[in-house]
Amino acid sequence: MNESFKSGFVAVVGRPNVGKSTLINRIIKQKVSIVSDKAQTTRNRILCVHTDDACQIVFLDTPGIHKPRHKLGKFMDEMAYQSLQDIDAVLFLVAGNEKRGPGDLFVLDKIAAAGVPVFLLINKIDKLSKGDILKEITDYANLYDFAQIIPISALQGDNVDTVVAELRKLLPSGPKYFPDDMMTDQPERLLVAEIVREKLLLATRDEVPHAIAVYVDEMKERGGKIYIRMTVFVERESQKRIVIGKNGAVLKEVGRLARSEIEHLLGNTVYLDIWVKVRSDWRNQASALSEFGYKNE
Repeated sequence: MNESFKSGFVAVVGRPNVGKSTLINRIIKQKVSIVSDKAQTTRNRILCVHTDDACQIVFLDTPGIHKPRHKLGKFMDEMAYQSLQDIDAVLFLVAGNEKRGPGDLFVLDKIAAAGVPVFLLINKIDKLSKGDILKEITDYANLYDFAQIIPISALQGDNVDTVVAELRKLLPSGPKYFPDDMMTDQPERLLVAEIVREKLLLATRDEVPHAIAVYVDEMKERGGKIYIRMTVFVERESQKRIVIGKNGAVLKEVGRLARSEIEHLLGNTVYLDIWVKVRSDWRNQASALSEFGYKNE
């Protein structure tokens, strides 16, 4: 083993909608986690791999820790907590443009129990003045003995390279756990479903995004194209109407946007066949959660 090569596992943790997936995508330099301005966009723990000549960092992109209101929410919190086991460091993300609340302190308590170095990343500094950034750094420094406090903009890329460089210094010498070209452990079917769910999150409103699940029923090559049949599940008929839109306009636009991204992912022409069905209260049904991929391994 090359003693100078570093490797390790790093959990990325924070409240919902603080920019965890945006940061991961920026580091990996490829979209491996969907993003939206809706809270709780990430539902599963997603393993993402950064490899360069000096290190391999395996990031665990976690759902935002929150007070669950249904079984899906409980599953999401469990995924985040499990990610704090057997790791080398934690990236604790907070939104610098939002007032610190009990949710941030609750997450910090959970992180502290992991007993590993914690990097505080104050995100969204593109929306802050220098004075505001310094105040955030000072306030958080009084709360916990962080290994590093780094102000960043995951969206703009500010100081993201610094995060990787500081992690590289901290991680132990170790092997490559995954091949150089591997960026995520998510199967293509799940990535495809998540792309469609992201477009639906962007196209819908109110409680509809949280009630959406996307399941790929069939994915195979037909006549040189990849045929993908998938079902979008919602919990009420009113939500189904919103997802479809007047004369199917919303679903058509979602399909158009998703198709382009999926074709880039798969490297082939894609035909999307999207259906919408109602499955009442699926977020509280253990069988539905397991079917849609929300299950503990």
